Amino acid sequence: MDFIPKNPILEFKPDTLECIRKQYDLDKPGQMKEAVNILRDWVQKQNHFKKKDFGDHYYEIIIITSKGSLERAKARIDKICTMRTLLPQFFAGSNVKTDFGNIHDFSYTFMLPKLTSDHYRVELIKFENYPISQSQFKNYLKSQIVMADYLQSNDYMNGFIIVVDLTETNLSEFLSLLNPIELRQIISIFVEGYGMRIKGIHLISPSKLIDALIAIARQVLSSKIAGRIHIHKTIEEIYKFIPKHILPKDYGGEERSLNELQATWIEVLSSEKHLKYMREINKACTDENYRRSDKFNEQCAGMPGTFRLLSVD
Repeated sequence: MDFIPKNPILEFKPDTLECIRKQYDLDKPGQMKEAVNILRDWVQKQNHFKKKDFGDHYYEIIIITSKGSLERAKARIDKICTMRTLLPQFFAGSNVKTDFGNIHDFSYTFMLPKLTSDHYRVELIKFENYPISQSQFKNYLKSQIVMADYLQSNDYMNGFIIVVDLTETNLSEFLSLLNPIELRQIISIFVEGYGMRIKGIHLISPSKLIDALIAIARQVLSSKIAGRIHIHKTIEEIYKFIPKHILPKDYGGEERSLNELQATWIEVLSSEKHLKYMREINKACTDENYRRSDKFNEQCAGMPGTFRLLSVD
């Protein structure tokens, strides 16, 4: 793949592909293709994989999120396939319109169309002042797997900047929804499985209870990622970190409104093309009967229930 396919919502800069490949010395003709072929051949030889026909873009994104390391890319594919097997509760559901209840009544969560100047994708999360049950919040977490799979198969970027707007959230009620074990599991899926590289996390809230949220975050994140958390009392403060023009109109930017972007993302994620992809990628599990027991202990120990602290970038 020597170009980024046109996407209905995600936008890229003219030099995105070249700049990102160059960071990992994969910009010369044929280098990425060779790396993809090596990774594809390795997948074919893994007897414990139930799915062995990932596409070239999937392999390339795995290599990019692994900083060009094929050994790390192999481990990442193994990890996400194993997680689908050992943590199936997070991979239940594919259609954001029908499978996750009323999550769109209390939350906005989507990627902004435009990249930053250094090719990072901004994820915007906003929770409304709406009563949320434990089951609704769990559905919300599961719905984010659908987004992660979409990005894995369509996006091309350096990593993520996450903005969480809690200005209209009842933080006391919100904190009661957070289960550290579940949070550690879902974060492990995103960071270790999907290779989500987080440049910064920006929390917007004037409430003093934000300190309690930070305390929970430090339980489930590595010290490196936790150190990238920034707290802002007003929306205007994030302009120092994120170009104003790529933000929605609701935040003083030039992008479409929250409602418009949410509606577009719902249509994209529930399109027949993506639903078909979800049906296929959800087959990417493992049959542990075919994995050597020493390899399971080496590669997967600590995944379900006994997570180690995340230590990836």
